[in-house]
Amino acid sequence: MQRPASSFPKPMLTINGHSHGRFCDGVARRDFLRIGGLALGGLSLPQILRAESASGVKKSHKAVIMIFLPGGPSHQDIFDLKMDAPSEVRGEFKPIGTNVAGIQITEHLPKLAKMMDRCTLIRSMSNCDERHDAFQCLTGRDFKNQPQGGWPAFGSVVAKVQGATDSSVPPFVGLAPKMGHMEWARTGEPGFLGIKHAPFEPNKGSGNDDMTLNGVTLDRLADRRSLLTSFDSFRRDMDRSGAMDGMDAFNQQAFGVLTSSKLLDALDISKEDTRIRESYGKGDAKNRGDGGPKLMEHFLAARRLVEAGARCVTVAFSRWDHHGKNFDALRQDLPMLDQGLTALLTDLRQRGLEKDVSVVVWGEFGRTPTINKDAGRDHWPRVSCALLAGGGMRHGQVIGATDRLGGEAVERPVRFGEVFATLYNNLGIDVSKTTIEDLTRRPQYLVEPGCVPMKELV
Repeated sequence: MQRPASSFPKPMLTINGHSHGRFCDGVARRDFLRIGGLALGGLSLPQILRAESASGVKKSHKAVIMIFLPGGPSHQDIFDLKMDAPSEVRGEFKPIGTNVAGIQITEHLPKLAKMMDRCTLIRSMSNCDERHDAFQCLTGRDFKNQPQGGWPAFGSVVAKVQGATDSSVPPFVGLAPKMGHMEWARTGEPGFLGIKHAPFEPNKGSGNDDMTLNGVTLDRLADRRSLLTSFDSFRRDMDRSGAMDGMDAFNQQAFGVLTSSKLLDALDISKEDTRIRESYGKGDAKNRGDGGPKLMEHFLAARRLVEAGARCVTVAFSRWDHHGKNFDALRQDLPMLDQGLTALLTDLRQRGLEKDVSVVVWGEFGRTPTINKDAGRDHWPRVSCALLAGGGMRHGQVIGATDRLGGEAVERPVRFGEVFATLYNNLGIDVSKTTIEDLTRRPQYLVEPGCVPMKELV
């Protein structure tokens, strides 16, 4: 059977055959390192590799996969159907039962319905920031009132606190592809933690370049000391510009990535068993208008990356901003989400990763209770929904409830920070004690005041 096409460039290590002067001579900084179009926060590989944390928080390899649904999915049509509401609110879809008594979800997620005992629905996300932006789903913070440098993403915090599990695999990888509305394509900025804690971004490069160490020949690669000297030369050059400090701490890890195939193998999903690849389904890489590629292979790549050693992987799937023809769009996208997500959860269980890997699925806000004249729903930040799975959490439950129209949280309002506190807890990070320094050297807690791990889950 022919292998499905992948949106990932096929990465290869390319080393120049002849020496041409000093390592950094005549080479633009942005061209110092290329890995199959795999951008590294816009800068070089060593800047995103983190030495092991002195905090000692590394008891086991726990990980988080964050799946962002750009645009704000309509909670009333997916996880919180309101069949007793008036027709202008109720919508076109019917609920179906799940394998947990009393929990119903949309008819267009039949595979997920059969594994609801391994998931938790939150129907009362209540502090949404009304912005078409992945920021809150990546940081747990409101976009307003940020400290100098900005709030760091979850993955950047984890990279800072816990470091890498393997010197050849970055702790934080962002898989979101380019989109017309780039705020949906955020993979997570490092904020005040600095570029060395930025995510590794396979989809933000040109996609056409081989893995290249400019100016390094096969002979020089064989000479480890010479290679590290070249790294040091690059570091000194960058230090003079003020763009980077502390490069020495990452030299060995950079060398580890460059001389290991582990990261490249994880990103090359063609190496996966055909049966497994087919279970994830085939998506659509087209980027229509402001965004929304439906890249099913990203669900598989996320599993391969956490298995290889990544601590946090972010994914962005499709486009959910349906001001018009909401139900037509959902009829296309929900079955794809159903297949990709359930394949991921099944894959994690079969590989013994289910208790170690937490999965969260959500969008930036919900949709209006009332269906508009174009058969769509508009922005509604007052309530939204989320799904959690894995991570050793207690599942098979619904947390929170909305009113008859699905417009207000009437039971157990949940803040984004509470979900983030729970995810940090799953990684072994105590949010009541752990702090990170901002640019003024002021210690900052990882979540907003009052946010603690959710007692329903831990």
